[in-house]
Amino acid sequence: MSNPSTGTGMRTFTVVVMAIFGLVLLFGGIWLAVLGGSWYYIIAGLLMFASAVFLRKNQSSSLYIYAILMIGTIIWGLWEVGSDFWALAPRFDILGLLGLWLLIPAVTRGILDSKTSKIALSSTLAIAIVVMIYSIFNDPQEIHGEIKNTQPQAAAAIEGVAPEDWPAYGRTQGGVRYSPLTQINSDNVKDLEVAWTFRTGEMPTENDSGETTNQVTPIKVGNNMFMCTTHQRLIALDPATGKEKWAFDPKLKADNTYQHLTCRGVSYFDAANTTQFAKSLVNKRSSSTECPRKVILPVNDGRLVAVNADTGKACTDFGHNGQVDLQKDMPYPYPGGYIPTSPPVVTGTTIVIGGSTTDNFSTKEPSGVIRGYDVNTGELLWIFDTGAQDPNAMPGEGQKFSVASPNAWAPLAYDEKLDIVYVPTGVGTPDIYGGHRTELDERYANSMLALNASTGKLIWNFQTTHHDLWDMDVPSQPSLAEIKDKSGNTVPAIYVLTKTGNAFVLDRRTGKAIVPITEKPVPQTVKRGPQTKGERYSATQPFSDFDLAPKDKLTDKQMWGATMFDQLMCRVYFKSLNYDGIYTPPSENGTLVFPGNLGVFEWGGMSVNQDRQVAVMNPIGLPFVTKLIPTDPNRAQTAKGAGTEQGVQPMYGVPYGVEIKAFLSPLGLPCKQPSWGFTAGVDLNTHEVVWKKRIGTIRDSLPNLFQLPAVKIGVPGLGGSISTAGNVMFVGGTQDNYMRAINVTNGDTLWEGRLPAGGQATPMTYEMNGKQYVVIMAGGHGSFGTKMGDYLVAYALPDKK
Repeated sequence: MSNPSTGTGMRTFTVVVMAIFGLVLLFGGIWLAVLGGSWYYIIAGLLMFASAVFLRKNQSSSLYIYAILMIGTIIWGLWEVGSDFWALAPRFDILGLLGLWLLIPAVTRGILDSKTSKIALSSTLAIAIVVMIYSIFNDPQEIHGEIKNTQPQAAAAIEGVAPEDWPAYGRTQGGVRYSPLTQINSDNVKDLEVAWTFRTGEMPTENDSGETTNQVTPIKVGNNMFMCTTHQRLIALDPATGKEKWAFDPKLKADNTYQHLTCRGVSYFDAANTTQFAKSLVNKRSSSTECPRKVILPVNDGRLVAVNADTGKACTDFGHNGQVDLQKDMPYPYPGGYIPTSPPVVTGTTIVIGGSTTDNFSTKEPSGVIRGYDVNTGELLWIFDTGAQDPNAMPGEGQKFSVASPNAWAPLAYDEKLDIVYVPTGVGTPDIYGGHRTELDERYANSMLALNASTGKLIWNFQTTHHDLWDMDVPSQPSLAEIKDKSGNTVPAIYVLTKTGNAFVLDRRTGKAIVPITEKPVPQTVKRGPQTKGERYSATQPFSDFDLAPKDKLTDKQMWGATMFDQLMCRVYFKSLNYDGIYTPPSENGTLVFPGNLGVFEWGGMSVNQDRQVAVMNPIGLPFVTKLIPTDPNRAQTAKGAGTEQGVQPMYGVPYGVEIKAFLSPLGLPCKQPSWGFTAGVDLNTHEVVWKKRIGTIRDSLPNLFQLPAVKIGVPGLGGSISTAGNVMFVGGTQDNYMRAINVTNGDTLWEGRLPAGGQATPMTYEMNGKQYVVIMAGGHGSFGTKMGDYLVAYALPDKK
């Protein structure tokens, strides 16, 4: 026999909860409406509160009103975001659960005509369930197409690169990240299993930077694999077994004031494989008898080290006992101020290297100079100082390179036939304020520079962002490919990927556009708060017809949350910020920056199958909030070093500090609805995005207590993709600990490999003793929040029995 008091208690509890929910929606909705946002929440709050009042009075009107609220929400949700499951979820979850609760007999016992009203409510709940089921299979953010270009029976050989090797960071120094191997293919990749695992033995310590990462892509040449660790130990491995052959420790001098601690890779030089042109230049200079084969290792404390590839010993005829001091002639050469994190380009004669300088720390920073060193002796051959009137002029006695000039932290690319090195640059620090910058300061900022690799002379340059105030560096190694222009002529192209999502396609001989580029007007003022003191803005910015950025600017319709309540707060937050689309100026009030400073493209770049005229990539989309903090530009520098990516970054020397943070809800979730990460396939004949799919789950983003099923939502990733002639794209990088194999033709996921830690690195593939392997570093990423580790994992097909 039921207890009447139980039903009364449940109803009272329900009334109170509904009334509170209604008032929260009502007052939050008024706040949003005042800011110019949707009126839905006011209406929803009134209906919720009215439903609570009538439930308190035992009237069936309560359920009818709630049914009206449900059907209105369904219509409103579909109008705002279409059949997007994850966008609809916070609109329906609380309302749906509460609607189901109202159908419990103990809650509605005693209400007159409750049967009919329950049918009405049940019907609206059923409609919501049908809509959600439909939305699972009809995602408006995805593109479902097939690349028609077929793989040639015999892939064209890349000159100087053995098919079974991966001898450079991007496999070639042209950054294609493509292998002609076919043993692992779209038919059998599902059978991949771990072949071997190597552990470096290195884990982050309390003395390391908060931005400690392991982004290495190993290289494989012949019977050797070479990799660097987080602390820049150089290790040679047996590619067949993962067993260590030798290790070289440069004794990195780092501490927690470094802004970054990472090594993306190393470079290789073999004197026997240089071209006749390079050999003639070498003969005029010098040759190395001690290290005819050497590995070039960048070290984060500002050194360049050459190691004998056969023995693991320092090449003592290179520089000073095997190393070159990259801090020499630097202004303000403090530890960690200048950090080489990417592998250099190595030509037959010259090592070309750039490095990162500290973001948003001070106007008194090291130079972003690019330098060319003799590959055998380490002698400085040329410079390109991005902030100097004559960028090739060597500093004289007592002189220094230019201060805080645009740097080149991303991997460079090289065309051996043209002897051109392609250098992606950023902006001179501080990044988020530019009122003090001169035309000379910005001449080569945010650009693709084409330099003669033997002399450092400028051949051409193209600027991707004018007067950058958003940290929109050119972040990726460019990719070189031969493509067809509109007239059907074969053109040597360079693909320049940017944080804005623009992919600029240029003739790499001249820098002229192959895909049209248009200068478009961009926002010039901020609507909330004071205008920035002493700042100016570029009236236009360049936009490519080939881009992976969102086509329309964000609106409050795209705001998200776990529930309708934090979604409402995200909409209020969004409306309170300055935002008028891409390139909205930074402000004291706070500005939404989208794409955010992680960018649509980061250092991972893209993979190009020139034989098939196909490219694959993994773009991301996560907004950030930038807020300028007024301060005295003449204040003394009190912070030590570079560890400034958390909290307020000081920007000494300008009238503002800056706070940069992800655009998150009160619950710590992104305020922009998913997807935050995709994979995409592009036909290079048309530069059309043929397919685009979400990638990744939130499996590893929540505490174990709150784990959700591994449902694809689309999460951010740091790390690039590779592809093979076997019709497979391999990609890690996502915030869940997986590497995935994707069908290049249509974007379908073919296989997932669970990683022991975060895989924020670009994989590579090679063949050894007739067996193909795919390798990725699972080392994690400090500020990205993935699990840290020290695992290099190799996958292969099982041996035939």
